Amino acid sequence: MLKTILQELSPSKTTLVAVSKTKPTPQILEMYHQGQRIFGENRVQELVQKYEELPKDIEWHLIGHLQKNKVKYIAPFVALIHSVDSPKLLEEINKQALKQKRIISILLQFKIAEEATKFGSNETEMMNYLASSNFQTLQNIQINGVMGMATFTSDLNQVRQEFKSLKNIFNKLKSTHFTSNEHFKEISMGMSGDYQIAIEEGSTMVRIGSLLFGHR
Repeated sequence: MLKTILQELSPSKTTLVAVSKTKPTPQILEMYHQGQRIFGENRVQELVQKYEELPKDIEWHLIGHLQKNKVKYIAPFVALIHSVDSPKLLEEINKQALKQKRIISILLQFKIAEEATKFGSNETEMMNYLASSNFQTLQNIQINGVMGMATFTSDLNQVRQEFKSLKNIFNKLKSTHFTSNEHFKEISMGMSGDYQIAIEEGSTMVRIGSLLFGHR
């Protein structure tokens, strides 16, 4: 299945994040030996444990909701944090990155779904923060793009519209705040059930778990 999905993603040059949450290390190693190097985890404790147990050339992404008090545990090694949904979290990541003497790459998560359980920042509030002097002081984070989760629904038109809205937010941010930032290029959207629509709507990074590892 990994090879099939990679072939599907190849024309659009979309990056595959293999979502390995709850999966044991032997299953992750099996996919690693097939050539997959980017894995995504939802929970900090599980991510730290797997980082310690698995090969160090794996690129670990944190894709789940992140609490401020947990940032310090992943700051030494995390490659990309997808789920940055508030200015306070941005500031904490910058603080912990400074302690580690590194720059941490992040994505700004926006709420595009109707579901109350989905996290994400408000577009206007985040735009205002990015224009503030506080944001200018954050020297140890690198904003690589945006992330969003569509509503879990059988209405594929609704899913498509939500993905379109995230692409529009990306375009606005690129033109207003990141015009000359070559790193601001990622749109992380699309999961096992909707990644094909996401790619059609401009996704550069899909987060796929159950199609690769089986249902949890």
